[in-house]
Amino acid sequence: MKRKLGAITIGQSPRVDVIPEMAAFLGNNVEVIEAGALDGLTYEEILEFKPEEDDYVLVSKLKDGRSVKFAEKYILPRLQECIDRLEREGADVILFICTGVFPDIFRSQKPILYPQKILHGITPQLVYKGKLAVITPDKDQVRQSHEKWSQTGAEVIVVPASPYTKEDELSGAILELRDKDIDIIAMDCIGYNQSMKKRVSEGTGKPVVLARTIVARVLGEILNA
Repeated sequence: MKRKLGAITIGQSPRVDVIPEMAAFLGNNVEVIEAGALDGLTYEEILEFKPEEDDYVLVSKLKDGRSVKFAEKYILPRLQECIDRLEREGADVILFICTGVFPDIFRSQKPILYPQKILHGITPQLVYKGKLAVITPDKDQVRQSHEKWSQTGAEVIVVPASPYTKEDELSGAILELRDKDIDIIAMDCIGYNQSMKKRVSEGTGKPVVLARTIVARVLGEILNA
């Protein structure tokens, strides 16, 4: 019998830009079922979730391909609804497909995995001189990302580059990081894909950790006997 992975996006499901690439690392014995915190909402309704000063900022993608930015506080009850739904559908493990930091408020009968904890736990162990670069989707996330990663004790530089816009923001991040004296680059968003990782690695000459694949590899260990 296949194991069921319940995947929760902070945006709208299904995440056809994410799940297929992760599935390659999960094994053949895993079925993915999805739910989204913004499912059922119109674009105009989502715009009402606009972040204010000191809000924790999240960035995600809608089913129509548009990128949205919103405050985490607005979706917390909706995330619990996603958990409840996926449990009813038989999820064995629940994964937030977002590298943001979430409060410890969710109730579940099944294990909940947070990519931020996996990425934050592994990446600092790969820093050998104490210098880490982080790519985050939006300029409004730079401060909170710097605070989060500085807790590892590493010297941190954070640059914004969205994986969701039509503009090539990644080129600017590559140029900024290319000549920096850094040990490793963390692409701190599930939206970044393997093609983007290759561009950053080749463009900077630095090793790169990609959130979606490192999380999928860990999940493969958990879900496959």
